[in-house]
Order: sequence, then structure tokens, then C-alpha cells
Amino acid sequence: MSPDAASPQLAILQFLTSLQSPAHILVAISGGSDSTGLLLLLDEAVKAAPHLKISLCAATVDHALRAGSAAEAREIADLCASLGIPHSIKTWQGDKPKTGIMAAAREARYSLLATAANDFKADLIVTGHTFDDQRETLAMRGMRTEQVSTGIADAVLFDRRYWILRPLLFSTRADIRAFLKEQGVPWIDDPSNEDINYERVRMRRQLSADAGMEKDIGAAWEERLALSSRGAEWLDRHFRLHGGLLGQVMPDGLRQDRAVLDYVLARLAAVFGGQPFAPGREQMERVLTFATGSGFGRMTAGRVLFDLRRDGLYLARESRGILPLVLQPGEAGVWDGRFYARNGLSTSIVAEAATPYAPSFLCLSQESSASKSLGAKDTSRFIESITAPTRGGWIPVTSTGMRERMHHLPKGAWRRAIASAPALSAEGTPLSEESARMVELTPYFAPFDRFLTRFDFIFANRLSAVFATAPYARLPLRSIDGKTI
Repeated sequence: MSPDAASPQLAILQFLTSLQSPAHILVAISGGSDSTGLLLLLDEAVKAAPHLKISLCAATVDHALRAGSAAEAREIADLCASLGIPHSIKTWQGDKPKTGIMAAAREARYSLLATAANDFKADLIVTGHTFDDQRETLAMRGMRTEQVSTGIADAVLFDRRYWILRPLLFSTRADIRAFLKEQGVPWIDDPSNEDINYERVRMRRQLSADAGMEKDIGAAWEERLALSSRGAEWLDRHFRLHGGLLGQVMPDGLRQDRAVLDYVLARLAAVFGGQPFAPGREQMERVLTFATGSGFGRMTAGRVLFDLRRDGLYLARESRGILPLVLQPGEAGVWDGRFYARNGLSTSIVAEAATPYAPSFLCLSQESSASKSLGAKDTSRFIESITAPTRGGWIPVTSTGMRERMHHLPKGAWRRAIASAPALSAEGTPLSEESARMVELTPYFAPFDRFLTRFDFIFANRLSAVFATAPYARLPLRSIDGKTI
């Protein structure tokens, strides 16, 4: 995954020696030249270096979007069988969306690959993204923003469970195809790769006529990693979390380096707003101007209400647009992009926004050592009667300490925060304490918990500690670009 390892063979060798071993790798193979080359390169290198204690398995996702895809998947299965590599075909079932098909297919693809990795007990997943893909991505993002983009990350954590690594990200498609031709191995050309209705195809054709469109991606990566590290330090020094629902940036935190402040506020906005992406550049400029100004007041951006007071900047989810989530028995889901919930009851439940007058709600707090969950039967007595989680479930407690910790908060900011908490009910009735024990409720970080690049890992992991949630899985690498980690 190093820019110095442009040769596909060298890139694979460096990748394998950087892995923690023993390792069981799931190779995502579509049958195209990039993924087929990745499989053969890995197979050749693994067999030549048994001392590395690395084994392979493979999976093909059949998106079922065109005729012949099932037959192509079987061809790939035959190739894997000839190499002695265990292989699985995962098919995208159900109706396909009429719009946003590429994004939906990506979600389905990685979910199915994670299922295959679980089936094979794989330690990590690898994909065949190349330098050609990187150049296309950089060019497309460059058309939307003047900011330097990090492009495709060489390592992404999916669903907090599996690291997806891209060992050929600095190798060209031409070199990979040359390797396949030497091996006498054909590949499948997907017709969609020639469909100019897709932006990536149009950009690919433009780049093929302009080979000079390249950026110093390594410098952008280093800058992003430095921001993540500095952002984590900023969290420790300048950020407080109240009740798991209300964020507070201390006044001195608003006087820090603007690049760091931009980085942290954008990601905090995405977390508190339950959005997978930070607010856009124009919105963030407004937020930064507001947060660093001399006046006090409130503004909204990215579904977050920013409340600037003498004692700092408060962040909470704004009350509009919070939709209910229905969970059937045994079902799990994400509510409002902010809470993961799993229903362990034998009846369906509904998660919806509490209000200052709701009879019952559940929220999160950093006060206890497990995933922080608080509940109240009566919001007027919220800070007097709460429930705290234990390993065996939920128990009611009375917390004078909580009352003392919360009384100093601005009443308006705190009331808005608790109004955005998830209220859980079944058949229109608030859950009892006994029923609440059967519902798992934990914080969910929309910009990180589904796809987390290694560039944001340090910041996200520190934020996870602030919310007292489980840490993210560590990279399965001993080194990156020759540097020990």
C-alpha cells in the first residue's frame, strides 16, 4: 500500500510482510482484471512464502443486476477451485432501487462480503482497487471542492468488524493486466464499465486522454492523519459530553488552530446530527464563523443546533426530522443515525424522539463504565430517577451525583438535548424496567461506524472513549509503508 510499491508483485510482497500473522484473508473477486489479478498475485506470493502463515479464501458478490452475472460468478468459483482456494458466491437478493443504484450496490456488496468473511472466519478483506481508481476518484472530488482530497483510503474498517485493505492501490491496471496475460488467465469485462451514464466512466475516458492528472496523495494522507491525532488531543482538552446527548466545547477550545477546529466540529456535527458525512464546505464556514465570533446565540447546520454561550459551544440534535424506528422481535437497526438498538423482546417496539413532556425515554450517558444508557419514567424527575446498565441488564438507581452534575447546564440546551433522546415503547406503552433489560441500546457514530478510514481512526477511537463505547478494531498490520505501528 505504499507509493513506492508500484509493481503489483512488489506491492503484494510488501503487503503480506506487513500483516500480522497468522492471517486468513478474504479476497473480494468480481472476475474483472483488477480483482482477478489480486487473487492470483496473492496466491502466488502466499505459496512462495509458507513461513508467513497466511491463507486465502475468496468471495464473489452477484449483484443480480444483469443477465449472465450468475454464470460469471460460477466461472470465478471454478477458477478458485483450480487454485485450491475456498470460494463463496453471495447474491444481492430483493428489489433493487430505481435511483442511487451504485450507492445501494456498494452497501450490499460490503455487507455480503462481511457475511462471507464471517462464514470463512477470515481476519480481513482485500479488494482490487488500483491507482487508476484512485486517479478517477481524485479527479471527481476535485471537481466538487478545492480542498485536497485523500481519495480512496488504503484501509477502511467496515461495520466496526472487518478491515478492508487495498494492496494494489498504487499499481496500475495496465501492469495487472500484463501479469494476467503472462499467466494466460482471462478476465471478465463488465459492460457497465463502458456506460457513460456513470460519472466514473466519463472521468475514466477523460483521464485516459490526460495522463498528467495526478496528485501528491501521500502528503494528503499525512496531513489527514496529523489532523486526526490533533483532533483526538483536542477532544481530551476541550470537549465535554453531558448525558450522552449534549456536547460542550469549552471556550478555550474555540480558540485553537482553525484547521483542527474545522476537522473536529465537522465530525462532531455529523455524530450529533446522525449523518454519515460532515456538513458541506459552505455550512462549515458558517459554523466556524459563528463559533469563533464574539456574539452569542444559536444556529443550525447538519441537523445539529449549535448554542454559543459564555461557557462554551453546546451541540445537540435539533428536534426536527427525527423519524420513528420499528423493530420486530430479534431485529436490530439504527435510529436517527445516532443509536444502535436491538430488540430482545417477543413483541415489536418503537423508538421515537422523546419530548420534554414524554412519559418515558431512554438516553445515553458517559457516567457508567459499560455502554451508557439512562432511562427516566418522568422527565420532570429525570435527574432524580435513572436506570443504569449492568452486564445482566438494566437496574433502577437514584443519582444525586447526576443531579449535581446536570444542574449547572443551561436549561434550554439540556431540555433540547433530552428531547432528542430515543423513547422506547411497545403497543403504545412505555417499556417497563424489566422489558428495558431486553433492549440493547448503544451510541452509533454515523460518520464512522459503517465505514471508518484509517485516517480518522485515532479521532474516532478517542471519541468512542468519550462516549464510553467499545474501541474500534485495530488494523491487522504490523507496519504501514515500512513503519512499525
